[in-house]
Parts: sequence; structure tokens; C-alpha cells
Amino acid sequence: MMTLANLHLNLIAPEIFLSGAACLVLLIELFIKPARACALAWPLSLIALLISGGLAFGQINNPPLIGLNGLVISDSAAALLRGMSCFLAAGVLFYAQRYSQARDIWRVEYLTLALFGVVGMMTMIGSAHLLTLYVGVELLALCLYGMIAMQRDAVQAAEAAMKYFILGALASGLLLYGMSLLYGLTGTLSLASISANSLTTLLPTSLPLMLAVVMVIAGLLFKLGAVPFHMWVPDVYEGSATGTTLYLSAVPKLAAFAILYRLLEQGLGGWIEIWQDILLLTGIFSIALGNVIAIAQTSLKRMLAYSTISHMGFLLLGFASATTSGYAASMMYALIYAITTLAVFGVMLALSRDGFESDQLDDLKGLNQRHPWLAFLMLLAIFSLAGIPPTAGFFAKLLILQAVVEAGFLAVVVAAVLFAVVGAFYYLRVIKLMYFDAPREDLLAASARGYRPSVLWVLTANAVLVVAITPWIGAIMDVVSSTL
Repeated sequence: MMTLANLHLNLIAPEIFLSGAACLVLLIELFIKPARACALAWPLSLIALLISGGLAFGQINNPPLIGLNGLVISDSAAALLRGMSCFLAAGVLFYAQRYSQARDIWRVEYLTLALFGVVGMMTMIGSAHLLTLYVGVELLALCLYGMIAMQRDAVQAAEAAMKYFILGALASGLLLYGMSLLYGLTGTLSLASISANSLTTLLPTSLPLMLAVVMVIAGLLFKLGAVPFHMWVPDVYEGSATGTTLYLSAVPKLAAFAILYRLLEQGLGGWIEIWQDILLLTGIFSIALGNVIAIAQTSLKRMLAYSTISHMGFLLLGFASATTSGYAASMMYALIYAITTLAVFGVMLALSRDGFESDQLDDLKGLNQRHPWLAFLMLLAIFSLAGIPPTAGFFAKLLILQAVVEAGFLAVVVAAVLFAVVGAFYYLRVIKLMYFDAPREDLLAASARGYRPSVLWVLTANAVLVVAITPWIGAIMDVVSSTL
């Protein structure tokens, strides 16, 4: 007889708490006037995210355990990624508050969507079943559609939301059809059972199996924004409000790592011959295309979109190595990338004000003369994205490349390094604009400040962190490796 104890509901305590908090936030407008509701909903959302993150971190030393009749798994990796997702989302909402208020998108509905989006990410991270994985993917996607379209008067935002929705529906169809094929071939949707079948019954040369795996991977690659499913990334990044772009670019990357790890290592690990070459090609083409096309951009958000594509290429190379060190390096890369991206967009949001977006490269001209400290923080974050020592971004790339070399793909590593050097050009161009170009007159004359002093303190800690942790990179990597 099945009881609640047998279901192990405590494994999803962070998701249950955050879902309840999101419902509570949504109901605030029933009792408080809409004009004042956000003043209460915002701190409640931050507190809920921090508590959920704490609940997730509390499970980090627990042994792996399957719950909800095989639908979810709780292990150290899930605890770390769920906790970090909550904290990153809290950072996004903290940075974006003033910016979003000025653009009339800071509503209770927006905060509710942000919270439910994190629930979707945590569901993906803890999935032990293809249905759970799909539900998490779609919950996050539906929340993102609404958050992007929240700028009702902005044509670009509506266009970005429609493009993301249509292409996302197509990718979801591919993913779902691939899962249905896997179910037809293996007779199960459980990742553990699929893995058992991969070792006993189905050979990698099976054409239906190859089709199923390719379709599932194609659907997931779209969610990552990797080549050749990258076409939505620049338009959605540019069309969305900067606060929403930050949420989209930083927080879901940990969940993206998790679903790849669950699916490829824990589900399809026995069929590595099918997916390894796909990830190698996708990874190197993502690095090449992202870094080359980013050079031609004048919009800072579009440049960062192509930068994201290249970074997802490095993440995929770690998986393509198909080794424990490669998976750990990819997880480390996702964590460092998310923290660094939070700092970059945090500076952009701090520089923005009512009527001024600060989303063009020219808007950074002479930033050192206008806001020297913000220019320094942006420099640290850009150096980390470029992979320049002594920032954490350098060691993240180094760990990925080391894992790929150990797997025997030396030519891939050489190509990745060459394109990373190409990519350094557009990152260094940002530094040149901030420190060596004269500021525009309209920017120099503007005295309005778009951020609270508390934001500057948090932003300082965020940006300095990407350098401060470098002496302990080895110890952090050991901790990350121990969770897998």
C-alpha cells in the first residue's frame, strides 16, 4: 500500500515551498491595491527564493534517493543546482526591481511567473523520468513566454515572445516525439530503466533508436540555444526587457546542465556512440559561430546573446568528453557563467534609467569617466566571460579543454582555443569603449542614477567573486565533482 512516507515528499520540499509562496504572491492583489501590492510581493519573493535555496542546500549531503514513484531524484548534484538556481533568481529580481518599475512591467504577475519558472527549473534538475523532465521544461518555457511579453506596449517584446513561443513549440514537439519513440523502443520512461535497456537490448546501430536520440537531443539543444538551433537567441535577448533577458540568460543554464546530465549520462549513457559526435560538432560550431558573429554586433544585448551561444558550445564540449571530469567541468562552467552573466547584466541595469536602456555598445563609451567603479566591475565580469586570467572564467574554460584533451579530441581543443582567441576581440572592445573612448555628451550630462546603494554593494560582491574564488578553484572543483 502506497503511503505519503513512501512517496518521499520531503525530496521536493523546496519546490513545494516555492510553489506555495508563488500562489501566495499571486493572491496579494486580492487584499492590497495593485499599486502597493508589488511593494510587498517583491520582498516576499526574495525571501521565498532564499528559503527554498536553503532547503535545497540542506539536502546536499543526503544519499541519492528516488521519490514520487520514480519521478524525481534527490542527490548532491540536484541539491547544489537547485539551491544555486534559487539564489541566482533572487539576484536577478534584486537587480531588476528599479529598472522594471520604470518600464511598468514590475507586477505581481511578473514575480509569480519568475517564481514558477524557478519551480520548473528545479523540476528539471531533479527529474528521474522523461515525463518529469518534460513538465519542468514546459513550465519554465510558459513562464518565460509571459515574462518576455509583459512589456505590452513594446513591439520588439511582442515579436520576441511570439518568435520564442513558435520556435519553442516546435522544439517541444521534437522533444516529445523523441521521448515517445524512446518509450516505444524501451517500454519505459524512467531514465534508470532506459539506461538498463541500453546495456542489454538495443544496439547503437538501431535506426529507430538513433532517430529517437537525435530528436530528443535536438529539442534540448534548442533550449540551450546551441547551433543550429540558435536563431531565436539574439532576437529574444534584444527584444526582451533587460531584467527579463538577465533571467533568461543566467538562471536556466544550471537546469540546462542538469537535464543534459540526467539524460545523457544517466539515461542514454550506454549509447554514447550516437550522441558524442553530435555534441562535439554542435559544441565547436557554437563556439565558432557565436564568437565570429558577435564581432559585428552594435547592440550589447545581441553581442551577449552570441556570446551565450559560444559559451553553450564549451558546455557541450565538456559533455562530449563523456567522462566524470568532463561532466564536473561542465557543471563548474555553468555555475561560473551564470554568476558572471549576473554581474554583466547587473551593471547594465544599474546604468539604465527611465527612458534610457544602456543596451548599446556606444552607451558604454567613457564609462570610466562617468562611473569608475561600475566600469571596473564590468571589466572584471567581461574578463571572466573572455576567459582571461586570473578570473574564474579562465579556469572554467581550462577545465573543459583539459577534459576534452583527456578524452582524445585534440583537434577539437585546438579549434576551440582559436575561436576563443577570436572572441576575445569583441570582449576587449567593451573595455576599450569604457576606458579609452570619450563619453557622449548626453551621457556625460545625465546625473540621474538608476540604482540603489544596496545594489552597488551586492553588485560589487558579485563581480569581485569571479576573481576572489580563483585561489580555491581546485577545492571548489573537488566539491562539484563529489556531487556527481
